[in-house]
Amino acid sequence: MNKNYINYSVDIEKHSKLFWLISDSWVLAKRSIRHITRNLDQLFSVALFPIMFFLLFRYVFGGAIDTGSISYVNFLVAGIFVQMLAFGANYTTMNLAIDLQRGIVNRFKSLPIARSAWLIGHVGADLVRNMITGSIVIGVSFLVGFEPVATPLDWILIFILGALFSLAISWISAVMGLLVKSIEAAQWTGFIVIFPLTFVSSAFVPTDTMPFALRVFADNQPLTHVIEAIRSWLVGAPVGDSGYLAFAWCIGIIAVSVPLATWLFKRQTLR
Repeated sequence: MNKNYINYSVDIEKHSKLFWLISDSWVLAKRSIRHITRNLDQLFSVALFPIMFFLLFRYVFGGAIDTGSISYVNFLVAGIFVQMLAFGANYTTMNLAIDLQRGIVNRFKSLPIARSAWLIGHVGADLVRNMITGSIVIGVSFLVGFEPVATPLDWILIFILGALFSLAISWISAVMGLLVKSIEAAQWTGFIVIFPLTFVSSAFVPTDTMPFALRVFADNQPLTHVIEAIRSWLVGAPVGDSGYLAFAWCIGIIAVSVPLATWLFKRQTLR
């Protein structure tokens, strides 16, 4: 018997399945992160797209939107921050579809790695990308007049909720990536889901300016609660119910989408 095979078998027995799941996921996450650093399109979206979007709303639309006692730039930051996290998660859909279409998954099936590590690796890489994008949004906001009053605890809560929201939306995107039949479909599927959710929310305008039906939807959808919680922590306003509702929505979405994505992936690999 091959000596290397014997050593590998002994090494596997030394560690639990959880250890190998984490190890394999980390390896595949690094693979996806390398794709980000070597792909000019993804670098553009990570670095320049959030800057352009923020400046567009700040200086083109800012003078025409009344946000009451809070300045528009202070109102806007939370909306752009959450919007960029939501749009960034669409890469999960696209990258999963690309791997499936190009046969990369079939190669992984021949390796002794945890099956779900491929999904976790992509979602983990997108979490890194989104945290970089979110940091850029916050950094640029200071340059255009943003004046937060958040305490250190508030910033910690913002980071935790932002990361949790990124994971939730990425797992939804993973489900869509496993359902679509082509790379072209992956490009627009995430967009038609995320786009209305971000704009029919409190991201860019107060919801009380919307027609009744839209206002009811906007006030009760998850992005609005996430945006309102982050905005309240940033500007020192009362958080109200949005704080726990934002966390509840994110945890609920993850609890549903993770097993669904895992089941869809197993069905894909059994074909």
